[in-house]
Amino acid sequence: MSLKNKLNRLKSHISGGATEKNTPPSESARIEIPFLSKWKSENVAPYFLDQDYCLIREVKYPLSQKHGHYHFHDFLTAVDIWNKQPIKHPLSAQGHSAGELFFFDTETTGLGGGVGNTIFLLGYASVIGENLVLRQHILPHPGAEVPLYQSFLENVNYKTLVTYNGKSFDWPQVKTRHTLVRDHVPKLPDFGHFDLFHAARRLWKHKLDRLKLAVVEKDVLGIERQDDIPGYLAPMIYFDFIESKQPDGMLGIIKHNEIDILSLVTLYTHLTFQLCGIDHNQTRKESYEVGRWYAALGEKDEAAKVLTKLLEGSDFTSLQAKHALAYQSKKEQNWEISLPLFIEVADAENSTLSIEACIEVAKIYEHKIKDYKLALDYCLKALEIVENINIPIQKVQQQLETRLTRLEGKFAKFPR
Repeated sequence: MSLKNKLNRLKSHISGGATEKNTPPSESARIEIPFLSKWKSENVAPYFLDQDYCLIREVKYPLSQKHGHYHFHDFLTAVDIWNKQPIKHPLSAQGHSAGELFFFDTETTGLGGGVGNTIFLLGYASVIGENLVLRQHILPHPGAEVPLYQSFLENVNYKTLVTYNGKSFDWPQVKTRHTLVRDHVPKLPDFGHFDLFHAARRLWKHKLDRLKLAVVEKDVLGIERQDDIPGYLAPMIYFDFIESKQPDGMLGIIKHNEIDILSLVTLYTHLTFQLCGIDHNQTRKESYEVGRWYAALGEKDEAAKVLTKLLEGSDFTSLQAKHALAYQSKKEQNWEISLPLFIEVADAENSTLSIEACIEVAKIYEHKIKDYKLALDYCLKALEIVENINIPIQKVQQQLETRLTRLEGKFAKFPR
């Protein structure tokens, strides 16, 4: 902000609140915005602040509109589900209304962190009334970060960001850039944060080679992008825009960012339906990953409910579910459930899981049941599997040989 403008702002306070009769023309009247008519035709309007400006695009979607496999009103159902579920989960919207979440994404001049990387597009969407409202704040030139962040922060009243890898990249980058203009704009609020990248990795790493949002869109959410500009071209297009002021290339990046944000709404909805058992097309493998996630979170009842449904069958997923449920029962010291499950896995034709299960069976027989003969049998079974597999696991073999020596001594002393 210029010294002249700072003094003008103070005049009313110095004069006891009275305003000058001869008000100078607004700064916005003197700013010429290249291709303004073209911007306006794309729902983009200028936001003026002192001697500078940024651009803001706003688009409204009815909640009845479909994006991929879901309508936007399905997101309201997802939030309602969480508020009725007594489950603690990192993606739970319990205590939130749908309008308190905002789906956030940025476009930057590079993929690295630090002050050398500039955010030139801040985009987000939230539910307002009967619409999903999408807003994008555009940096028209590198010196306009004060109006960019002022326009973004002056009306922020949301509780939780929803991003895709935003915890690692987008929001830390916002914090970095904000420090450069923090004396002139509102402070950053303290948000909660749902990062959907980590959820996608948990549920679909078994079937997706890459977990970029565009891949998840296509292979999971049923979203096909048409004539999309790849994100990696965004910096070059922005630098060209700075030189030429021509909006065409930037409008392509803005559309790319828009689809990213809309896809976050669909992805959050789909993840909720998967986690809460609403998705009737959920695969057995996805159900297993959901159950395993609940087990890792300590949600024992929910994990058991999901995993128990997978026990019937002879496929690998059934074996994994038995293994996971056995470990959970072991943590609860419920040997009556864990031991039979571990034995089933130990006797299956899967080397890695069988070795682990044999060791667990041997531990239970040795330390809990005191049946050293059976403990010895399963220790020998694990050693036999280790010796027959192609991949050497020396550390496991050494541990088993130590266990075998100890068990042989116990069995000789206390034969049954």
